[in-house]
Amino acid sequence: MEKGYKELILFFLLIPIFSLFLCSAEPLKINEADIIERLTRVEEGLKRVEEGQRAIIREMDKRFEAIDKRFEAIDKRFEAIDKRFESIEKRFDQMINLFIAIVGAFTAIVAVSIGFAIWDRRSMIRPFETKVKSIEEELAGNKKTLHSLLEALRELSKKDEKLLEILKKFSLL
Repeated sequence: MEKGYKELILFFLLIPIFSLFLCSAEPLKINEADIIERLTRVEEGLKRVEEGQRAIIREMDKRFEAIDKRFEAIDKRFEAIDKRFESIEKRFDQMINLFIAIVGAFTAIVAVSIGFAIWDRRSMIRPFETKVKSIEEELAGNKKTLHSLLEALRELSKKDEKLLEILKKFSLL
C-alpha cells in the first residue's frame, strides 16, 4: 500500500517537471546529474512524508489505545452499576418475601382469632341452652298451674272489685 503512495506522489511531483519541458519555448538543457539530484530530493521528500505518515499512524494508535482504556473504564462502571441493580433487586425480593410473611402471619392470626371466638361462643352458649331448655320444660309444666291460678283469680275478681281493677290493669281479663 505504501509503495502505491510513493508512486502516486512521485507521479504528481514529476508532472510539473515534464510540463516545464513541454511548455518552454527554448529547449532546456538538463543533464543527468540534475535529474539524479532532483530525483534524490524527491525521494528524500517521500521519505519525510512516509515518516510523517508513520508518526500520524503511531499517534492514532496511541489515541485508539487511550479510547480503548476509556471504554474499559466505562465497561467497569457499567458492571458496577449492574451489581448495584442486582443488589437492589435482591433487596426488593427480600422485602416482598417479608411482606408476604407478614400478610400470612396476619391472616393466620385473624383466622385463629375468629376460630377461637366461634369456639368460645359455642362453649358459652351450651350451658345457657341447657338452662333455657330446663326453664322451658319447667314453664311448660307450670303452664297448667298458672292457667288454673289465673282462672281462679278471674272467678275471685267477680266478687272482689279491687282484684278486678288490678286484673284489668294488667290485661288479664
